[in-house]
Amino acid sequence: MQKLAKLITNKPFVYSLWFGLSLFLVIKGVLAHQGFNNYTIFKYNFLNTVHQHNLYAYQPEHYYDLNHYGPIFSIIMAPFSLLPDSIGVILWVLFNAFILFKAIQLLPLKKDQYVIVLLLCAHELMTASANVQSNPMIAALIILSFNFIKREQDFWAALMIALGAFIKLYGIVGLAFFFFSNNKPKFVLSFIFWSVVLFVLPMAISSPSFIIQTYHDWYTDLVIKNSGNQHSVMQEICVTGFIRRISHYEDLKNMYVIGPALVLFGLSYLRIGAYRVLEYQRLILSSVLIFAVIFSSSAESSTYIIAFVGVAVWFMNLNRPVTGFEIFLLVLALLVTSLSPSDLFPSFIRTQYIVPYKLKSIPCFLIWLKIIYETLTRDFAKKEECALNPARV
Repeated sequence: MQKLAKLITNKPFVYSLWFGLSLFLVIKGVLAHQGFNNYTIFKYNFLNTVHQHNLYAYQPEHYYDLNHYGPIFSIIMAPFSLLPDSIGVILWVLFNAFILFKAIQLLPLKKDQYVIVLLLCAHELMTASANVQSNPMIAALIILSFNFIKREQDFWAALMIALGAFIKLYGIVGLAFFFFSNNKPKFVLSFIFWSVVLFVLPMAISSPSFIIQTYHDWYTDLVIKNSGNQHSVMQEICVTGFIRRISHYEDLKNMYVIGPALVLFGLSYLRIGAYRVLEYQRLILSSVLIFAVIFSSSAESSTYIIAFVGVAVWFMNLNRPVTGFEIFLLVLALLVTSLSPSDLFPSFIRTQYIVPYKLKSIPCFLIWLKIIYETLTRDFAKKEECALNPARV
C-alpha cells in the first residue's frame, strides 16, 4: 500500500501520464495521416474570420460537421492555424493539456493533492485529446476564474469567465463564483470591460460589420444545434438525454430537467455563512464543473473532462476518512464515465447500454446530488466562525 501511495503521488509518473497519453494519441494520428476534423474546423474558424466567410456554413471541401464556436476563438487559433497541420495539431493538444494542468496545479488544495486530481483525470483528458477538443481549455478557464477570485484578482477572473463564454458559452458558469469575491463592484466592472474587449477584438483581423453579423449567425447556429442534439447518438450525453431514452419520451423539454436542477443548485447558496469557507467553495467549484456538462444538451463524451475534474476535486475535498459509499461513487465514475469509451471497457456493454442510454452522465449526476447534499448538511460551523473572525485562527 505504501508503494502504491508513493506511485499515485509521484509527480514524474503522473505528469508523464497526463501529457504522455494525449501526446501519444495525437502523434499516432499524425503518423497515420488519419486527419483531425475537429482541428480543421478550429483552424477554419480563424481562416474564415480573416476572409469573412460565414463561420457556421457547411464547407464540405474542408471538413464535415459545423463550427459552433464564437469569433473570439479565431484569435486563439491564429498561432496554430499558421503552422503546418501536423505541427499545429500536436501543439494544440499540448496547449490544452498544459493550461488545464496549470489550472489544477493552482487550486487551493492540500499539499500535492492536485497530483491525485491529475491522475484521476488523465484518462478523461486522453479522451478529449483523441478528438483534439477544446474542452480541457474550457475546464481550465472555469477553474482559473475560481483561482483568481480566491487570490482577489477579480480583473483576471472576469477575463477567464468572459473568454470561456465568448468561446463556447460553457465558461459563463464561472459567474457562480461571484459570491466569493471580496470586491464585487470591481468584478462586475471587469466583466463588462472584458466582454466589450472580446466582442470587438476579432474585428482586428476581420471587419466590424462581419463580426456583428457573425454573432447573429452564431446565435442562430446554437439554436439549431440545440434542437438537433436530442436526435443525436453521440450528443446529449446528459441527464435529459438519459431520461429521454429510458422513458421513450422524445418530446421532453430540456427546461423540465434543467429547471429543478437550477433550484437544487440554488439551494447550495443558502449557506451564506459558509461563503468564506474553503471547503464550501471547493464544493461549489465541483458542483459548477459537473453541472455545466450533465445538464447540457451539447454534452458529448469528450466534454466530460470538464465534469471529471469536478469529480476529482470533490473527492479530494471529502472529510477523511472517506466512506464506502463515497468510494463506490468514485469507482463508478471511473468505470462508467471515464473508462467506458475506451477499449478497456467491454464493447458490448458500451454499444448496447452506455452509449444509447447516455449512461456516461449518471455517475456524475449521482456525485452532483451528493455535492448538493454536502453543501446543505456538512458541518461548517467552526470553519465559518474562523472565516468570519480570522484573528481567532
